[in-house]
Amino acid sequence: MNIIWNKTSGQFHLYNDRISYIMGVGVTGELTNLYFGKRIHEKEDMSYVVFKMGMPNVVVDADTETYSMELNRQEYPSFGTTDFGTQAFEIETANGSRISSFVYKNHRIYPGKKGIDGLPATYAADDEAMTLEVDLTDEVAQMTLTLFYTIFDKYPVIARHARFVHNGNAGVRLTKALSICLDLPDQDYEWMQFSGAWARERIPEVRKLGTGTVSIESKRGVSSANQNPFVIIKRPNTDEFAGEAIGFSFVYSGNFIAAAEGGNHDRLRVLMGINPDRFSWPLSEGETFETPEAVMAMTDSGLNDLSRTYHRLYNNNLVRGRWKNEPRPILNNNWEATFMDFTEETILKIASKAKEAGVELFVLDDGWFGDRNDDFAGLGDWIENPKKLPQGMAGLARKINAMGLKFGFWIEPEMVNPDSNLYRRHPDWVLSVPGRKSSLGRHQLVLDFSRKEVVDHIYDMLYKVINGAPISYIKWDMNRSLTEVFSLDAGPNEQGTIYHRYVLGVYSLYSRLIEAFPDILFESCSSGGNRFDAGMLYYAPQAWCSDNTDAIDRIRIQYGTSYGYPIVSMGSHVSAVPNQQTGRRESIRTRANVAYFGTFGYELDLNEISEEEFEEVKGQIEFMKKYRKLIQFGDFYRLRSPFETDQAAWMVVSEDKNSAIVGFYCMRSNVNTLPGFLRLMGLDPDRLYRMEGDEYYGDELMNMGITLSCFYKKGFTISEDHASFVTVIEAV
Repeated sequence: MNIIWNKTSGQFHLYNDRISYIMGVGVTGELTNLYFGKRIHEKEDMSYVVFKMGMPNVVVDADTETYSMELNRQEYPSFGTTDFGTQAFEIETANGSRISSFVYKNHRIYPGKKGIDGLPATYAADDEAMTLEVDLTDEVAQMTLTLFYTIFDKYPVIARHARFVHNGNAGVRLTKALSICLDLPDQDYEWMQFSGAWARERIPEVRKLGTGTVSIESKRGVSSANQNPFVIIKRPNTDEFAGEAIGFSFVYSGNFIAAAEGGNHDRLRVLMGINPDRFSWPLSEGETFETPEAVMAMTDSGLNDLSRTYHRLYNNNLVRGRWKNEPRPILNNNWEATFMDFTEETILKIASKAKEAGVELFVLDDGWFGDRNDDFAGLGDWIENPKKLPQGMAGLARKINAMGLKFGFWIEPEMVNPDSNLYRRHPDWVLSVPGRKSSLGRHQLVLDFSRKEVVDHIYDMLYKVINGAPISYIKWDMNRSLTEVFSLDAGPNEQGTIYHRYVLGVYSLYSRLIEAFPDILFESCSSGGNRFDAGMLYYAPQAWCSDNTDAIDRIRIQYGTSYGYPIVSMGSHVSAVPNQQTGRRESIRTRANVAYFGTFGYELDLNEISEEEFEEVKGQIEFMKKYRKLIQFGDFYRLRSPFETDQAAWMVVSEDKNSAIVGFYCMRSNVNTLPGFLRLMGLDPDRLYRMEGDEYYGDELMNMGITLSCFYKKGFTISEDHASFVTVIEAV
């Protein structure tokens, strides 16, 4: 990795073994993009790619009559001079003008990477990355804009964000501040987004790009299940194993927008950042606003390669602390076993059976606090209910520990029921508009986490529950979108900051709890996958992938999630049947075969299953303990898409290529068809492997594939609906 500054040409070249990113100071001092793609040789001057034409365009000034920003690629464009595309930012000055003109002033290059105050971001040691900071100034607005670029040594990745500083005394207002803009020289791409809704999250959708704009966004206050803050643009011939693609991942958990705009001169502009709708940020003299980070990765080797880049980067340079690259404990959660109707005796009985099966962690879900027996009351009162926990959380945790199990519990700290002591004491602590009705979601209101005293109060209550108790895990839930986003503590000039300040409040509570209890494993949850984003992974290294635990639906959900997020980040459990969401009754084998490819656990009472199934559960847990490091941190390959066929398949391969595990799923059987072949990936072509007692060379398994019919004689019935198998491959 390196960053070169060619002073004579005014150009920067960021590169590593796989990529080059080249930009330069333009004709009037603006920062322009010259190239992003596969690694190319260093050359002092690449300005021949700049278009200078005597065409009837609006030009920057009289001395540059052949140069228009409309025809050239910009790094961080504004609107209103000669670039008529979508802008990356907008500043309103005291006189009402929204015209900006930032020009190059200076720059800094240094090893490593700095953090972003109050926000999650990737990190890197001095030998892992190089960073470029470019300062640009607008003398009229009295503003400094700093653009940050970090290139990593091992990954074809550039992380970007921006910082605004107001140097004047008149006051300005940011009405838009995105994190990234990438201008490309042609539009021959397809747009790939990951959309859905509650219980059907992150389903890939692909559309052709051209002239005009394609965009996705969230205005729900969370990144949302409806649109994930991760998109890919790819060449039309790119598939899982070959072709060019660029990924854009937003390290943020609130409102966002991602867009691709095709211009009339074949330029393509991709933007990502905080959604400007309802965003307005005043800056007084000396004040700063820093955008969240966007992580841009590229490949010329297909979508699987792009995904593995994000998996490795986020596991190694985003997730932090005690659980970084650590296999996750196998857990049993009581939610689907008891819901809120339980006693300590009930919980201990379930935990005892879980221990007998080999489970390592028991999790107490909703209903342990306040007057909480249903969805209507108690939320916000984080004090143990003595009727359910007579010796408090610490007493139950010690009893669970005495069984040889770790212990964790559920919280939803951002919400409050109107029927709660917290709301009765502090009705002004919720997001609400004076004189207007407040919307309810799951019978709850949203606490105003833009206010420090609210976050402090929740922290104090949770600290008292956790401190002194042997707590190993916390599931942090958040079950509704934000509405009536108005803070009773903020003035009219500050209401446009509340969405973002709310997210900063969530991050601050996470940070304080992690600092106080660094060994606790946090799992984020937001009605399942409603806030499954890279920002959350910085605080909680795993997320409940979806409230939909149906194994067949989970194949699609986990498959889609894998495009941008590591396998170990996906909370995936074997749940009770009939399934709560679909009513289906998949076998306990298939439920486990899907759940293996994630964190793995059980959402049921193991006392309620048959003895035969219980023995199968013990075998499943033994299998997962043996292979979880390979599954959770191996190289993941999508082999067969559940969105294109009635079958699905994926596999993981160890870094040394000595071991692999394949998962295959028949989602719908077809009559009078041959089972066919499944071609594997990632193995050593010259190595001999053993699978199900037979031996195959790596090139044989990857080029010819395994015949699925061989599994009939192994006792698998893969021709039936919802049948599945998982098989281990080991080097001989």
